[in-house]
Amino acid sequence: MMKKTLGSLFTRGRKKGGVSPFQAMSTALGGTIGTGNIAGVAAAITAGGPGAIFWMWCSAFFGMMTKFAEVTLAVHFRDTKDGVNRGGPMYYITRGLGKGFYPLAAVFAVLCVAASFGIGNMAQVHAISSAAQSAAGVPPLVTGVVVAGAVLLVVAGGVRSITRFTGFFVPFMSLFYLAGAIAVIVFNRAHLPDAFAAIFEGAFGLRPVVGGVAGYTLSRALRLGVARGVFTNEAGMGSAPIAHAAAETDEPVEQGLWGALEVFLDTIVVCTITALVVLTSQSFLAGSGLDGAALTASAFSELF
Repeated sequence: MMKKTLGSLFTRGRKKGGVSPFQAMSTALGGTIGTGNIAGVAAAITAGGPGAIFWMWCSAFFGMMTKFAEVTLAVHFRDTKDGVNRGGPMYYITRGLGKGFYPLAAVFAVLCVAASFGIGNMAQVHAISSAAQSAAGVPPLVTGVVVAGAVLLVVAGGVRSITRFTGFFVPFMSLFYLAGAIAVIVFNRAHLPDAFAAIFEGAFGLRPVVGGVAGYTLSRALRLGVARGVFTNEAGMGSAPIAHAAAETDEPVEQGLWGALEVFLDTIVVCTITALVVLTSQSFLAGSGLDGAALTASAFSELF
């Protein structure tokens, strides 16, 4: 996977003006790296315990397979019109299963648009506006208008404008976040062994629980870990394949590997780093009562 994805960045060419496989992955990552990694991970820890992180890893492992399959299908069954590639579940449902499944494809398309507003747009801008309001007193309406204007500037140019922006911004955003997070972890490195111990003890119900509710605690950690894992990487939801289908590639399977890499980077790497930031922080260890993005922000503020 690594050889065909990151290893190919300096050896492969692409059509002039087209969308590279890396840009397509960055576009998909742009919709996944963010609220789920920052607020979702902290929420999973506070609601399901540190053990939820282990089950998040498991969901990501199987999610890599799911994302590989759906991205491969999206490229294989896509349509090209006016030099622009279009694809996704609505295309491979009708082209792969037959026109009799057109109603199913239509239902997916409608629900995908609805989901883009709900679990996508609303969740993201709510996290941004809440952070801006708590940190600088910016009214949520002002944040909403500014974000809407910024998004409009990017999406008005179509899929190529979006991929050009995300191809530059998402790697920079991710590296900037990871650099800060790793600095916090190094600062709190004395608590790292306890953090990993808490993850595995919580995942299998090994930590003693008052009142004999170990089974409930285990099931809650598993449910929240898997749910938050899917929220962060969107594996199996069908949204990312639409972005991947725009890639200028003749190899569906290789693009599928970019999809698997997307899940790996999003959940195994970024979510794990966030989890360690939270679990090694005094905000968590001292029981601050914070949750979600507020808990992650508090953990970062201990150093920055």
